[in-house]
Amino acid sequence: MQSMQALRARIGSVNSTRKITKAMEMIANAKLFKQRAAMEANREYAGRLREVVNEIITRNPGIDSPYLKRNQSPIKVSIVFCSDMGLCGAYNMNILRYCRQELTNEDPVILIGTSLFRMMKEEGFRVVNPQPISSDAVTPQSIRENVESAMQYYFSGQVGVLQVIRTRFVNTMNFVPETLQILPGSAELEKEPEGMHTETLFVPDAETILAEVMPMMVADTVYSAWMESTTSEQGSRRMAMKTATDNADELSSELLLEYNKARQAAITQEITEIVGGSAAV
Repeated sequence: MQSMQALRARIGSVNSTRKITKAMEMIANAKLFKQRAAMEANREYAGRLREVVNEIITRNPGIDSPYLKRNQSPIKVSIVFCSDMGLCGAYNMNILRYCRQELTNEDPVILIGTSLFRMMKEEGFRVVNPQPISSDAVTPQSIRENVESAMQYYFSGQVGVLQVIRTRFVNTMNFVPETLQILPGSAELEKEPEGMHTETLFVPDAETILAEVMPMMVADTVYSAWMESTTSEQGSRRMAMKTATDNADELSSELLLEYNKARQAAITQEITEIVGGSAAV
């Protein structure tokens, strides 16, 4: 059994750690709701852009656009999102495990987030950005710049697919890594209700409109993937800190019980010694 002094020190240490994890849980929870609100607000705009592109492609099957060109290369350029900070549970390791399954060492990777930068390079992934890119400092402009870098690989024919690896936010408890194919673009036209037919007139022409809208759609799809990934990151961090806080509470209770037992044993021994001394006198 540990001494009472050692138990008091451990209880104090556990309680101090609990204060930190509880504070981090509250911060992550606030960031989660803020990021989730921004993610959901962006969905309407992103959805409308996809609808426009979907309609242009499906109603003009012969349209000629570099965004729809299918290259034969088996190589894929990927924009991968991870976090800048740790203490977010298995969030980053799930992304790394998913990349091991989905990517080869020949596939170029633009990694946004600093946590996995060194690890992915050490494992042989072809990370093409020379310096870590902070996920917390992402802006729509920086996303466009990284998208343009990725599209250069696609338009030059070096790769056959441009894709994003993100963490999909299912709910506040579940987060799933997945791949979104960005290029080549494709779409499926939703079936119209029977008896209805909508005819859309594209002015000046479908190719011109697609050339204007497609870059916006690509950039916004990648930005939406970043927003969903950061929302998942905060949700994962909140869960990790809540688990740590609960574990600290449980450990503190166990140590307090052990301390009380040691204290009671010491008091009992003192009483026994006093009674024994009185009897001897």
